Amino acid sequence: KAYVLEFNVRLGDPETQVILPRMESSLLEYVSYASKGKLDELEPIRWSEKAAVCIVLASQGYPGKYEKGKVIHGLEEASKEALIFHAGTTKVDDKIVTNGGRVLGVTTLGNNLEEAIKKAYSTINLIRFDGMHYRKDIGMKGLRY
Repeated sequence: KAYVLEFNVRLGDPETQVILPRMESSLLEYVSYASKGKLDELEPIRWSEKAAVCIVLASQGYPGKYEKGKVIHGLEEASKEALIFHAGTTKVDDKIVTNGGRVLGVTTLGNNLEEAIKKAYSTINLIRFDGMHYRKDIGMKGLRY
């Protein structure tokens, strides 16, 4: 027997943060046509052949209790190497600080999965905040196939 545990039709994170950077077609155009019931008038979506990886940087203690207000360093340099998606952040004075459990999503593209993974972890090394942690196995299962 099969049971449905959850059914989502939404742009969640970090799933969307790793899928949409590969989209070469205009998302706005597809959303606009979909809202009018005219998707059949568009060509199929064009996707990049590049591989993408998204790694979430979380606050110490997440998903349980965690502290907020930790200054995040290295974002300017990291944003030259990757797409940086802010989730649990806020601006205090002129500084970006943590404000949630899942703080940032770091997304990179590469010519293959191995290259995208290396670039993601290399970019993460540019970012620092007290209590920062992240999984160290993202994408590795894909390299075994």
